[in-house]
Amino acid sequence: MVHQVISSVDEKEVVRLTQELVRIPSVYRPGMTDGNEERVARFVADYLRQMGLQVHYEEVVPGRPNVIAFYDSGRPGKTLLFEAHTDVVTEGDREAWSYDPFGGQIAGNRIYGRGSCDTKGNLAAAICAVKAIQRAEIPFYGKILLCIPCDEEGMMIGIKDFIRRGWAKGVDAAIICEPEENQLCITQKGAIRAILRTYGKMAHGAMPLTGINPNTRMARAIVALEELERKEMARLGNHPMLGWPSITPTILQAPVKGDAQINVVPDQCMTTLDIRTVPGQEHQALVGEMNQILEMLAREDEHFKATLEVIEERPWTLTAMEEPIVTAVADAYRDLTGKEPVYNGVPGATDGTFLHQAGIPILTTGAGDRHIPHHADEYVEIDQLVESTQLFALSALLYLTQPVHR
Repeated sequence: MVHQVISSVDEKEVVRLTQELVRIPSVYRPGMTDGNEERVARFVADYLRQMGLQVHYEEVVPGRPNVIAFYDSGRPGKTLLFEAHTDVVTEGDREAWSYDPFGGQIAGNRIYGRGSCDTKGNLAAAICAVKAIQRAEIPFYGKILLCIPCDEEGMMIGIKDFIRRGWAKGVDAAIICEPEENQLCITQKGAIRAILRTYGKMAHGAMPLTGINPNTRMARAIVALEELERKEMARLGNHPMLGWPSITPTILQAPVKGDAQINVVPDQCMTTLDIRTVPGQEHQALVGEMNQILEMLAREDEHFKATLEVIEERPWTLTAMEEPIVTAVADAYRDLTGKEPVYNGVPGATDGTFLHQAGIPILTTGAGDRHIPHHADEYVEIDQLVESTQLFALSALLYLTQPVHR
């Protein structure tokens, strides 16, 4: 089977498809023509139809579609999902690039361009893996489901819509196709995005005691949250695959509305919090502790007033190494490379967060240096991309070897 899979993967096809995907910009730019995933999604949908797959094209919001496709063996069995998103982050300053960010240029063993690593190369690998299985004509049981959503880099509305419409029902396992150097990532950090506001009263900077300064109150809150972060780090330690939990203030703004002026005490201060969690942290309890900190500060200062608003929550994930999807990918990796797989964790969140929340065992893997996404001169190495394609194909066949009677 291994030889059949390897020989059925068309290396030139993987490279060409990656280039074609990179050359269709899919940065979300509200209000701009083609400032969304629509063009690349239509391209992918047409490509999959030409492969003979059953394809569904669904708009999540106007101009931002999901593409869903099935390759059905025609025999009862499990359903394995491959997930890879179509959106990419901004290219930023084009002058910082040595290559056209949407050129898909090859230099040496690398394909350059925005999304080549995160994650259009892996999308091409997943598609070409299915094509290799078709070409090899190796029998299997069940279905392969390709989930190709929009907006993974934003609020993940694509995967949420996919789940809301019922597509995740009946899925037995998922491989999340992200740049992880073909390491087997069985865990990933959770995330809480929150807005912390402190409230005061405007005053003249020369007479600050006639007002209430929200900035000094925010400073106290941030220092107290830093202490909570240290407490959580001491309690949980440095996770072997994910590192430290964190509570990070990112945006700091005062006043929140109106013009800032050096001689005016503002009436409000705002900071955003990017909180990353690891196994052992319960989100509800952590938010509860943060609210207790605000209550404590209010008891100490009668003028302290603050609110904490959670705007997004993504739970951490952990998949047991004994799960069939993990053992299948591990066996596939050994068969392909003759080496033991490296197990790791994803430092950020992926669409797999919500699939895991829906009860689906997930594993994240794919081609690309995990430190390269979102950088200028983003690239993916061709030999690693080909290996990912082979790994995806063989993993699917090993996982879908037995019939299942539902």
